[in-house]
Amino acid sequence: MNTSDEELLTYGKKYINSVGGFIKNNHYSLVDLKQNYCVMEAEVTDDSLNPYGMVHGGFLFGLADTAAGVAARSTGKKAVTLSSHIEYLHACYGSKVKAVVEAVKIGKTVSVYQASIYDDQDVIVAKAIIDYFYID
Repeated sequence: MNTSDEELLTYGKKYINSVGGFIKNNHYSLVDLKQNYCVMEAEVTDDSLNPYGMVHGGFLFGLADTAAGVAARSTGKKAVTLSSHIEYLHACYGSKVKAVVEAVKIGKTVSVYQASIYDDQDVIVAKAIIDYFYID
C-alpha cells in the first residue's frame, strides 16, 4: 500500500468513526496508525468493569484484537482473526486503556501482531499475540 502515514491515519479515523456496534459501544478510538502499527485507546465506563471493579479482561482483549485488526488492515488487505492468546499481567483500573500494536511477522496469507495494553498510568496490564488471515 503506497499511502503516507498521515493519509492512513485519516482514513483509519474516518473508518473507525463510521462503524457502530462493538467498537462504538466500547468507546474505542484510533490514536495512531502506520503500516503494520496501530495505537488505540478506550474510555473505561462502568459497563467496562468486571464484578470486582476492575477493567474486564474481555474488554481488554477486544481492544487488543480491534487494534491489531486495524494494523493488519493497514496493509490494504481485509483480515480476520485466525488465532489469539492473551496474558493478563496486572489488574487494570482507571479511566482509559491503550493498546499499542506492532507486527511480529508479515506473510502472504497470515500475519502475526503483538498488542501491549496499558492502563492510564502507563503500566502494562496485558500482552496479546494475534494471528490474522488475509481474506482477499
